Amino acid sequence: MKLVFATHNKNKFKEIESLLPKHITLLSLDDIGCTEDIEENATTIEGNALIKAQYVKENYNYDCFADDTGLEIEELGGEPGVYSARYAGEDKSSDANINKVLEKLESKSNRKAQFKTVIALTLNKEEQLFTGICSGEITKNRKGTEGFGYDPIFQPEGYSITFAEMTLSEKSTISHRARAFNQLTEYLAK
Repeated sequence: MKLVFATHNKNKFKEIESLLPKHITLLSLDDIGCTEDIEENATTIEGNALIKAQYVKENYNYDCFADDTGLEIEELGGEPGVYSARYAGEDKSSDANINKVLEKLESKSNRKAQFKTVIALTLNKEEQLFTGICSGEITKNRKGTEGFGYDPIFQPEGYSITFAEMTLSEKSTISHRARAFNQLTEYLAK
């Protein structure tokens, strides 16, 4: 079976390819000649994942899965959520995004947050959604140098270190993305 993962990110592609059952041949957007930037203009994380998966199915006629991820902070009413990558502006600066979150939470005691990944799968004319959530809290300062995005300020529940202080293998056992992809791989293995 051929299945497209709607990404241009080669590192993310390799990581996911290693998790899938061997009977699946995984293709990237580059592999199918999709060079366009698929516009993610939904108001939800689920909506953005679906947009990408549906776009590939409709325009390239491949079964596909796509993911979208957001950081949801309780005190901020779920912000940055679907706007996580562009929270502080269109340039997608992780430093600026982190600064904005820390400024907004500066005098707040409720620092509860969760990372949420949604994977949309279009397969055999059906659509499925898989959701992975990792709960935790936002730290007062940056800690660690690993990972990307909000990792230096997100401390998962039950841990005394941030995602950015964990190794990739440690993070991938508990992360929101790993939880969603585990559901996807279990579904595809059926």
